[in-house]
Amino acid sequence: MTELPGLRTAEPARNDQVNPISGVPLKLTPPDAPKRLITAMALAQFGAYLTIMTPVVVTLSVRVAEIAPNNKASALSAVLSVGALLALIGNPFFGAMSDRTRSRFGRRRPWLIGGMLAGLLGLAIVATGGSIPVLTLGWAVTQLGVNATLATLTALLPDQVPAHQRGRVGGVLGLMTSIAILAGTALAALLSGHTFAMFMVPAVIGTLTVALLISILKDRPADAGQHERYGFKEFLRTFYVNPRRFPDFSWNLLSRFLIWMGIASVTTYQSYLLIDRFGYTTGNVATAVLIATLLTTAGMVGGSTIGGWLSDRTGNRKPFVLIAGVVIAISLLGLAVSHSFALFLVSVLVFGVGEGLYLAVDLALATEVLPNPDDAAKDMGVLNIANALPQSLVPILAAPILAVGSGGENYGLLFLLGAIVAIAGSLLVRLVRGAR
Repeated sequence: MTELPGLRTAEPARNDQVNPISGVPLKLTPPDAPKRLITAMALAQFGAYLTIMTPVVVTLSVRVAEIAPNNKASALSAVLSVGALLALIGNPFFGAMSDRTRSRFGRRRPWLIGGMLAGLLGLAIVATGGSIPVLTLGWAVTQLGVNATLATLTALLPDQVPAHQRGRVGGVLGLMTSIAILAGTALAALLSGHTFAMFMVPAVIGTLTVALLISILKDRPADAGQHERYGFKEFLRTFYVNPRRFPDFSWNLLSRFLIWMGIASVTTYQSYLLIDRFGYTTGNVATAVLIATLLTTAGMVGGSTIGGWLSDRTGNRKPFVLIAGVVIAISLLGLAVSHSFALFLVSVLVFGVGEGLYLAVDLALATEVLPNPDDAAKDMGVLNIANALPQSLVPILAAPILAVGSGGENYGLLFLLGAIVAIAGSLLVRLVRGAR
């Protein structure tokens, strides 16, 4: 066919192709995301979580115990709560900013690297500060910066990865979170006694991995007029999704929040459980946490890999979220009654299986119930509130729970309540109708 001047013949869209014999439209699967992009996303996920989770799991509790040994639990609660509150605000806010960014460098890349640089600055303050208020300031800057990166990273899954591949890629990303915790724990043990290095080495590694991602990411600026003007009212609306208009998103948000409450009870208080119940000290607890994290990671490898693959293959998400919540609850019950280090290690292995399965499948489910794909970073940021808020609430709620009847060491009750809310969260996912 001859082209008319000024016109060109367009190739038919892949989903418009038809069977040449029957004439029935073919439902063709879009191509997979490039392997090098997935690899870079995984490395950036590893680096960002290495930066933020190493302090949460090990180094921040050690630093607080050094500065305030007589009230370490309450001081850690104060530092984590302020940081987590700012993470709660920052995640959807920076996500919304990313959705609207019209920089010539794209809408995702500036926030990816800018957030990591801010996190680097915040951790330098934490490492050199000599009082709890200074630590709190540094941790607040860290949380704001790294959560700007995490909100943008999360948006890359619906941005760059087709739906049929998201369970497997979500499994890889979830696994990177666990590997980051393992690597951070190992670094903390290796660098024990060198406070500045314990905080800065993970942060530098994280910044370099994100820099690698932005060097290959095909990004684009936001389209002019695509989003409404972003003022204070819009900022407040960032944190609200109408449950009547978007019930699936809302149920998934609540389910996610409850399951993360259970998860946070372990990640936040694992070090103090080892110190108070098993006799470890601030000087050697990092080694015990490393052993526990090795087992957790081994469990997560199995849970995230098998769960993500089966979820993509069957097209089902909700049954796997339900199973994950039950497995997490069982592990928490094991931790509640563990008075031998062997039972503690078995429990954290089971915990890893449940967490790995959950991180793989729930992230894929979340991308299927987003209110608006053009606001992916903002909406995924709202979902990430369910990850960040438990980091704030668990320390606040844990102080009176731990004090019940056992002189501030009632970890059994803390983990029992964590198991209950994890089960409740897994059951709520059944109310999500827009995903299988």
